[in-house]
Amino acid sequence: MAEIIARLAREDAGMPDPTTLLPDQAREVAELANRRWNRDLPDMRQIDDVVFDSPEGHVIPARLFTPENAGPGIILFIHGGGFSLCSIETHERAARLLAGEAKCATLSISYRLAPEHPYPAGLNDCIAVFRQIEKERHAYAWTNGPLAIAGDSSGANLALGLILHEQAEKRPSPDFAMLFYGVYGTDFQTRSYLDHENGPGLTRAKMMRYLDWYAPKKVRDDPLVAPLNASDEALSTLPPLYLNAAEIDPLFTDTERLAARLRALGREDRVRVFDGVVHGFMQMTSCLSAACEATTEAATAFRKFARKNQADLTTEVS
Repeated sequence: MAEIIARLAREDAGMPDPTTLLPDQAREVAELANRRWNRDLPDMRQIDDVVFDSPEGHVIPARLFTPENAGPGIILFIHGGGFSLCSIETHERAARLLAGEAKCATLSISYRLAPEHPYPAGLNDCIAVFRQIEKERHAYAWTNGPLAIAGDSSGANLALGLILHEQAEKRPSPDFAMLFYGVYGTDFQTRSYLDHENGPGLTRAKMMRYLDWYAPKKVRDDPLVAPLNASDEALSTLPPLYLNAAEIDPLFTDTERLAARLRALGREDRVRVFDGVVHGFMQMTSCLSAACEATTEAATAFRKFARKNQADLTTEVS
């Protein structure tokens, strides 16, 4: 990791902080910076660009990655980027690798971004796609398989927000979730925010500006913005989760606090801390073994759940 941090310092020297730019300029910087992680893309059996209809009248682009060894089920993948940056392309290697390791079709979606589209626009797009997939799950290859959700950073926030929203509405929600170094609170005075205020990589100031773009202060107590504010009842009824955290990350305490809440409720969710790595490390699978390990571990947790799910279905049928 130290070598990669040094490499990033060299390559990004003189590059502006994207959160100090206009949104379009910030996205250009993010797209350029993430190209280095999206080389030597894992092969897929099939890649389909698709669109979903939003109840608000626009379309939501998505890309479906189907690996050669795909079994039943589907994973909805929500990319990170501070609610305002990044895309299907910036996270393509991550989505492909997860699909291959999980042996499961993986749908990466392009939700609306802040600040042009603040909360709840991006979350609403994720919900709209999820509902259409859930409604049509028995018409496609994911019949009788789990409908899982995954996300990194702000994508983990949106994934967890989606689950909380659908459960509150008494609607079907994802069967399993993989949440990577997520944003779960709006407290910028946590130990990890102070310990890693200046990075490397994500900084406290950047995260504060991302949240300013995404969520006005009047909505920051909403559990759909800050899932740590969810009730014990809401957290206790979440589907099985796989959580991970990066040790050198301003967001580390968010995962630590969420994990503590879940344990106090008697849940046994898998929680893994990856030592010595920075926020966003799972983007680095082309050059960082810990990133590959994290992806494989999450995929293994999903496959274990899928096998149990299939066994339960078989028992019900018989």
